[in-house]
Amino acid sequence: MRKIRLLITCALFGLPYVGSAQEQLVTPDKYTAHNKGKFYVYWGGNRDSFTKSDIHFTGDNYDFTLYDVVAHDKPKGWQMDYVNPGRMTIPQTNFRMGYFINDHYNISIGLDHMKYVMFQDKAVNYSGYYPNEGSYGEQLPNGQLLLTEAFLKFEHTDGLNYINTEFCRVDDISKLFTINNTDKFQVNITEGIGAGILLPKTNVTLLGKERHDDFHVSGYGVSAKVGLNLTFFKHFFMQAELKGGYINMPDIRTTKDPADRASQHFLFFQRIIAFGGIFKV
Repeated sequence: MRKIRLLITCALFGLPYVGSAQEQLVTPDKYTAHNKGKFYVYWGGNRDSFTKSDIHFTGDNYDFTLYDVVAHDKPKGWQMDYVNPGRMTIPQTNFRMGYFINDHYNISIGLDHMKYVMFQDKAVNYSGYYPNEGSYGEQLPNGQLLLTEAFLKFEHTDGLNYINTEFCRVDDISKLFTINNTDKFQVNITEGIGAGILLPKTNVTLLGKERHDDFHVSGYGVSAKVGLNLTFFKHFFMQAELKGGYINMPDIRTTKDPADRASQHFLFFQRIIAFGGIFKV
């Protein structure tokens, strides 16, 4: 009876009725309202750009440097190789898995599989010495070298593998787009920094020596990124990232002779599109 009297009084005077704690309707948080404890994984592809670099080559009977060498990536376009387990390393790809330590911050490990190809038949300045100078069609009248394949082929094509750890922040910006039900569709921005090692598989032919193409830990990298994340139905997402950084490789294998080495450092810039899932663990 007391509850009925209260309801009538509230109705007569236009007052809100507040029941007991047990009577009050509790609206649970949406799944996407909190990230702590969630695990995510994604897979995607990239396009790459590189700054010019000086490449220093050393061996038992040579020591020379090529200046301002230009390189490009080696895109494959959108195709089934990205999801074919036997051919996944042929395109330029990105893999990452991470864990949210709280609602905004996550740590992750990943592989950025880039490809670096030196432009052939470009004229460059150089210094130093090497055997059989002029016999590779490389010497030019102005004192430069022409990067003929007989003289040098230099590629990190399987690939320029940047194995790295990242620390990232994620923020939900769905309200900016008047999105209320983020469990159906959510918009996030992410920013992060990373560091790791370079494990290139460097494809080289140098001074007429036998081709060499092996994995070798050659140096390190540091990076930073910003991205846009679109999450669908709580668990699935597409993420676009812009990522740049610095790579230093002081120990690149160039031939089967362990005395033969190269070194270089440069800046890189990636454009990444990836697809993934996010789940509670």
